[in-house]
Amino acid sequence: MCAFPLLVLLAACTSDDDTGTPADLAVGLDWQIQFSGALDASPDVDLFDFDLFDTPDAIFGAVHDQGSFLVCYFSAGSFEDWRDDASDFPSSALGSPLDGWEGEWWVDVRDPTVRDVMSARMDHAVERGCDAIDPDNVDGYANDNGLGLTAADQLEYNLFLADEAHARGLAVGLKNDLGQIADLVDDYDFSVNEECLAWDECGRLHPFIDQGKPVLHIEYVDDWADAEAKAEVCGQEPEFSTVVKTWDLGAERLGCE
Repeated sequence: MCAFPLLVLLAACTSDDDTGTPADLAVGLDWQIQFSGALDASPDVDLFDFDLFDTPDAIFGAVHDQGSFLVCYFSAGSFEDWRDDASDFPSSALGSPLDGWEGEWWVDVRDPTVRDVMSARMDHAVERGCDAIDPDNVDGYANDNGLGLTAADQLEYNLFLADEAHARGLAVGLKNDLGQIADLVDDYDFSVNEECLAWDECGRLHPFIDQGKPVLHIEYVDDWADAEAKAEVCGQEPEFSTVVKTWDLGAERLGCE
């Protein structure tokens, strides 16, 4: 894998194949995702997915020092009232609350100010040395968003995110949004999926594998004590990069490598 200095753009480490996928983003890579608890960059994995805003510089630096690929998470389809840039969102762009997520509302992805916020977040990702972004909640059209978002609105927005990421030398992952994979797989470098086995949906992610792009796949347990039993998911999609995690995405990890 390529070891990136903190502010070197991803374009310096791309593969020579016709997909344009960065060489570090190989099918079957090992990875870790953590958003809560004491953040830990010590696991020996190819890729880490950490929060863009909440992760200390020391953690990001440790990821690069060990030569791992750094993916930075932010929500691209919702307003979170605790974020530092929350005041940048116009109130007119807020829709319905996200079910089960306190302090979070769907946003109008057609709104130019919302797009400016997301572009600024990608600039921040470059400043922080991220190699890629993991923009979440990019399927508002398929939820009770309170804004009248359509599939066409979502598709245009998700293409905007991919274009803006690539213009900055960042790779970009498609989070869930299974219904639009056929239209987006050419523009995204990897997929991040939650619970496709639980919902019997994994076959819909195979277009990423067919293009040599990894599927970073999570199956959840309510209690970490149940993780060993959940290991039965390993091998069901052998080309996926599958991990078992708890819903709070703490440090605990059962990898299927």
